Amino acid sequence: MQSPQIAFLPDGRRLHLHHGPIDLITDAKGPGRTNALRAAASRFESVLDELVRELPLLRAPTDARPNGAIAHRMHGATAPFLPAFITPMAAVAGAVADAVLEAMTAAGDLSRAYVNNGGDIALHLAAGESFTAVVAGGVPGRVTLPSSGPVRGIATSGRHGRSHSLGIADSVTVLAQTAAQADAAATLIANAVDLPGNPKITRRSAHDLSPDSDLGDRLVTTGVAPLTASEIDRALTRGHAFAETCRTRGLIHAALLTLSGQTRTLGTADLIAFKEPIDA
Repeated sequence: MQSPQIAFLPDGRRLHLHHGPIDLITDAKGPGRTNALRAAASRFESVLDELVRELPLLRAPTDARPNGAIAHRMHGATAPFLPAFITPMAAVAGAVADAVLEAMTAAGDLSRAYVNNGGDIALHLAAGESFTAVVAGGVPGRVTLPSSGPVRGIATSGRHGRSHSLGIADSVTVLAQTAAQADAAATLIANAVDLPGNPKITRRSAHDLSPDSDLGDRLVTTGVAPLTASEIDRALTRGHAFAETCRTRGLIHAALLTLSGQTRTLGTADLIAFKEPIDA
């Protein structure tokens, strides 16, 4: 297996950490920045090996508790959604971001820090700080999070993302207490944006597309023909209802759902069209 690749990006500030399928960008502000970035690099070196050791368990829809620290985060973020189908892998990107951020904040005095794992972001914000990030998907936007708020995790899922989706959402962005929690919720909310049985939606077995997928033989979305306004509304309504259930249970704080240029939001987050530079 290739060794981890760790280097600063051309801007000389953001640290890029890459190993196999894991690709992180991180930065920090504060007197402990140097130590924090060193800690990020050190923690990252063992991440992939740690996950691979328990991969069969992490890919299984089971409530059995794994052993590794990151695997524990994945299990904790996905367990509240059982008995719905979900595996710990639904929270892997967010859990990795949370773990690296934890190493950074333990190593140095920081006023602000982030770890961006392919759009799933873990945040540290000291008093008076804020963070602005892009909202990916069919309707671009940005979200600004103040230190006074509860959100320290952002995640986006949907059929155009890195993983297969059971639904038809272009994107679902979730704000939660941790990146792992946001990651798990975004996955299931995106699955809920759907029109079961609609002939305009083409699907294939996840196993046919990715033999090692944790989704097994479940049908994942491979294409969506143009939908009517009524169909878009019905699909978003399904997703919004599930997202509201998640918020009522305290699993998320806010969400933005997009499909075919239409959006639904819930929560009080400032999700608006962006025109200015973003932090990550």
